[in-house]
Amino acid sequence: MADVSAYDPLDGIVIADEHLARALRGEGFLVFDGGMGTQLQACGLADAGAVPELLNFSHPQAIAAIHADYVAAGAEVITTNTFGANARKLEGRASVAEVYRAAAACAREAGARYVAGDIGPLGVLLEPLGTCTFEEAYDLFAEQVDAVCAAGCDLVLIETMADLREAKAALLAARERCDLPVFATMTFGEDGRTFLGTPPEVAAVTLSSMGAHAVGLNCSLGPDELLEAAQAVTRFARCPVLVQPNAGLPRMEGGRTVYDVDPASFAHAMERMLEAGASMVGGCCGTSPAFIERLRTLVDGFGAPKPRPFEPACVLTSAQEAVVLPAGRARIAVIGERINPTGKPKLKAALRAGDFDHLVGEAVAQQEAGADVLDVNVGLPELDEPVALRAAVEKLQATVTLPLVVDSSDPAAIEAAVRGYAGKPLVNSVNGKRESLDAVLPIVKRYGCAVVALALDEDGIPPTAEGRYAVAARIVEEAERRGIPREDVVVDCLVMAAATNQDEGREILRAVALVKERLGVRTVLGVSNVSFGMPQRGLVNATFLAAAFGVGLDLPILNPLAARYRDTVAAFKVLNGQDAGAAAFIDAYGDAPDPYAAPVPDGSERGVAPAAPPRDVLAADDAVPVPPAFADAADEVRALVHLIFTGRKGPVPDAVARLLEHHDALALIDGVFIPALDAVGEKFERGTFFLPQLMASAEAVKAGFDVVKEHAADPAATADDARAIAVATVKGDIHDIGKNIVKMLLENYGFRVVDLGRDVEPAEVVRVVKEQGIRLVGLSALMTTTVKAMEETVRLVHEEVPDAAVFVGGAVLTPEYARQIGADFYGKDAAEAARIAERFFAAKTG
Repeated sequence: MADVSAYDPLDGIVIADEHLARALRGEGFLVFDGGMGTQLQACGLADAGAVPELLNFSHPQAIAAIHADYVAAGAEVITTNTFGANARKLEGRASVAEVYRAAAACAREAGARYVAGDIGPLGVLLEPLGTCTFEEAYDLFAEQVDAVCAAGCDLVLIETMADLREAKAALLAARERCDLPVFATMTFGEDGRTFLGTPPEVAAVTLSSMGAHAVGLNCSLGPDELLEAAQAVTRFARCPVLVQPNAGLPRMEGGRTVYDVDPASFAHAMERMLEAGASMVGGCCGTSPAFIERLRTLVDGFGAPKPRPFEPACVLTSAQEAVVLPAGRARIAVIGERINPTGKPKLKAALRAGDFDHLVGEAVAQQEAGADVLDVNVGLPELDEPVALRAAVEKLQATVTLPLVVDSSDPAAIEAAVRGYAGKPLVNSVNGKRESLDAVLPIVKRYGCAVVALALDEDGIPPTAEGRYAVAARIVEEAERRGIPREDVVVDCLVMAAATNQDEGREILRAVALVKERLGVRTVLGVSNVSFGMPQRGLVNATFLAAAFGVGLDLPILNPLAARYRDTVAAFKVLNGQDAGAAAFIDAYGDAPDPYAAPVPDGSERGVAPAAPPRDVLAADDAVPVPPAFADAADEVRALVHLIFTGRKGPVPDAVARLLEHHDALALIDGVFIPALDAVGEKFERGTFFLPQLMASAEAVKAGFDVVKEHAADPAATADDARAIAVATVKGDIHDIGKNIVKMLLENYGFRVVDLGRDVEPAEVVRVVKEQGIRLVGLSALMTTTVKAMEETVRLVHEEVPDAAVFVGGAVLTPEYARQIGADFYGKDAAEAARIAERFFAAKTG
């Protein structure tokens, strides 16, 4: 258990209230209120179609009374009734500023000690899954942050976020536009991830590195189910941890939504949250004042907050994965070097043409070969580097799950790329020149990045190890002075060519050893530079790599496709204990021959050979067998499947067109497209694929479908009007993210989807179903208060169109809940919705 005092808990703010300041330092508890939505339902104010935020105008006394009940129960922080108070959701019915002003007044009237200006998700997908840009999201959140400050709130609460990129936009708006404490929580499902695939540790690292004053989790599940996620957050967050679970899972009882955890059980489960290190607690859906009263009693009898099990580490993340290099422990991670135009004519040509699919191909190959992090450099003189680097990063983070290194000498390009990056990237680089320090370190600090520190300054690269160490020490000191912890500084002692100066090799290795011993930071080296001008460069590089590992190299930049480097990395992971029990090494090398061994008398070879690249997690040649009709084009089919699995839609049309020259269109759909999507769906179910990868694969298939339709002699041959599906978000619910994702995936499976939109009346659903002869309906709901409207829609469809079936889904739904409201099927995610549709129509035609 480590001290977190190196991080400034009041970063960028001044808190006069000592109780709040102690809570922000993690020295005292802070108790929040519970679920406003379910209290509105209990008061009869949550009728379908009502906008909860407008109740601050129409029923201010009722809102204040709900707040007052929580204050009386012991809540110190009262959350404003503004969960959906962004301009997009309000749709002009009131201004954002007016809503927050009225909501804060209700909370103040109730006697709140602290008022938290509540900011929920926008209810729209960000690019590339949706149409909202990062900057558009930022602007919407900025308007809310301005309103929170103008209303006199004490803190900003960003809550129930499922998209890390959206949470980042909200957090940036708050940190850049106000000086209030900012808390940020995300919502996690039963699989331990958000619906876009972000695990708790990634959220904790990313948001706390960006300067959130508290991070945590809320909603979705009860305290027992969220304990493991909360423990992950307490291990990785650099700030206090806030936990607000639901009162268990919802169910219908007597026409009302009820929850399966009572106040006493809730408090008992929350004790383990406090033991795990959470110091800010409250409730979400279903937690009435009785829950908070029990929670208050628990906190009052607990004493001081428990120290969090935080371990200082250099952590790099994408939205789905974290690479963790703990301080004082031997761990290595490979940075793939191949997305760099230097010496790569094809990559240069692709960048000039704006062909980012080529970059994705390079990224996928390196991920499949075992890279842990990917370097991204698009520096060509003729390109607008800020635009190109941002586009490259956006494309890559939508298709591969590895963390990225944003590699540029242009601070403007660095900022353009990291601002909208969903995760914590490594910036390459800063050096000891004052100009570089002043330009790059503020970007690193603002966006919560890690940074590569080059051991050079105005005098160039020092020739000695001591000189390089001295420059590195100055950079680390300057970074810490600017609020960047040393765990986020990775020192590059700069590899020079041994062919021109053999002494350089020794000095580089000595410099790495000095930096590790005296500064305790992680180190990085561009390995291949050492062999420039030498024969057998791979041999020289691999030998240098092994020597560098021995003196403390953590992050080698190399080509992971080179077998020699993979061999060295695999062997060293055995020697440093990273490969526990040498299990991975034995699995890869146990039965392989050694190409360097002399033949033995029986003709076999002793030892081991360089292992083949690790079994990739993207391609699955065996998951989609080549159909007999395509036996003469097996390689082309496998290549197409690989493009689908890696979400590379750019090359798909040409690949499909070539196959259609000699093969039937429907055979391609039934034998390749659909099985590939099914295999992708299975990976999604197993947790090896996440929603961005699922949708990228679906878009690749869509690109293929478009070509099939163009080539079909009879367009009706590929039409699917007989397999039409209507989808809608039910009356009273304006959240359509889930519905839109389901629509996209169903369309890419070849179904005709009739999208009725959001906030749809039950009668309107029935009208469209009747008029268009639709026999399968998909309904979505996010809010517990709108499940009654979903139940009414299901009932009406069954009454008016008896041969139609309904599948339902959404954050508040469970299989049991779906059965209780009469639905025929429950779709827990978009992949399951596609499987439901396939089974349904197969049964109809079978």
